[in-house]
Amino acid sequence: MSDAEAPRTKPVRKPRSPRKITTGYRADVPFQRLSATKIRRVADNVRRKPYTEAIALLDVLPHKGARLLKKLIQSAAANALAKNKNLDEQMLYVKELLIDVGPTMKRMWARGRGRADRLLKRSCHISVVVDEIGAKEPETEGVGNGSEG
Repeated sequence: MSDAEAPRTKPVRKPRSPRKITTGYRADVPFQRLSATKIRRVADNVRRKPYTEAIALLDVLPHKGARLLKKLIQSAAANALAKNKNLDEQMLYVKELLIDVGPTMKRMWARGRGRADRLLKRSCHISVVVDEIGAKEPETEGVGNGSEG
């Protein structure tokens, strides 16, 4: 049998490691109409910073993404303060800040001489986790750490 007549087999996928479950207080906003690259530029400045410092920094930055991230981090902090009455704003920090690419809307952009270009309206999914400063991660038994026994 030649290579052209050989039966095709499906490619084998690598087993995906289980996603690490993070503790903390979260807030998400899916389908935000802003490019992921534009908001990542702002998110890199506030990741792993104390809550008050992150809000102060986002107040000063002139980007649209800074306003959106500020509202989302404040929402996550409000969730934390509502669930745990012993917490204070000074005890919180931005533990995790994920910017994922969302769907892209494709539109027609009319140009000269009857031509058209493609206009890409990008979106992203943003999720924030705030947690108490000095909080310990609970250890998961045997999940994804390679210890089998």
